[in-house]
Amino acid sequence: MSGRAFRAQLVTHGQRELFDYWCLSAGPRSMPARTDFDPLSVPRLLPHIGLIDVREGIDQASFRLAGTQLYSVYGCEITGKRVADVFSGTQGEYWGRIHSRVVEQGLPAHGVVQGPVSERDHVILFWLRLPFSSDGALVDTILCLDVAGPSGSVQLRKGTPVMHYAALRSNLRAQAQRAHCC
Repeated sequence: MSGRAFRAQLVTHGQRELFDYWCLSAGPRSMPARTDFDPLSVPRLLPHIGLIDVREGIDQASFRLAGTQLYSVYGCEITGKRVADVFSGTQGEYWGRIHSRVVEQGLPAHGVVQGPVSERDHVILFWLRLPFSSDGALVDTILCLDVAGPSGSVQLRKGTPVMHYAALRSNLRAQAQRAHCC
C-alpha cells in the first residue's frame, strides 16, 4: 500500500496532519528518529500524543510521555507506566499485536476501537501508531495519537477493531517520498 493510500484511510484530520509531519520528518529515510520530530510543529495535537519507549523490547515497553487528553481516554495517568500495566486482558492482546507489528515492520498502523482499556467501554478511540528509529533500522519509539470520538455514534463490540491497516507493503516508504505524504 502506498503512503498516499494509507493517508487516504486515515479518519481524522489530526491523523492526517501527524502522518504528513512524520513523513516530512523522515526525509529520505524509511522513518524519522525521535530527534527529527519537533512536537511544537503540531501543537494542537500535543494533548493527544503519547510516546512508547520500546528500546528494551515490547515486553518492557513503557509510556515515556502521555498528553493531557490521554487521561480521559485511559482513565488514569499513563506517563511512566509499562504498556502491559495500561493494557490488559483482551485489550492487552489487541494492543500487543498492534505495537509488535509496528516495531517488527517499522511501518505505521491505525484503526478505531471501542473500549481501549478495561472499564472504558464507552470510549471510541481513533488511534495512529508511527515508528521512530535512531539508527534508521530498529524501531526504538512509537509515536501515538489517540483521539476519543463520540461514543453514541458508533456501536461496536468491546475491544473490536473497526479498521486496522497495519499491513502496509515495504513500498510505502518509497511511494510516500514520491507523494510527499500528501
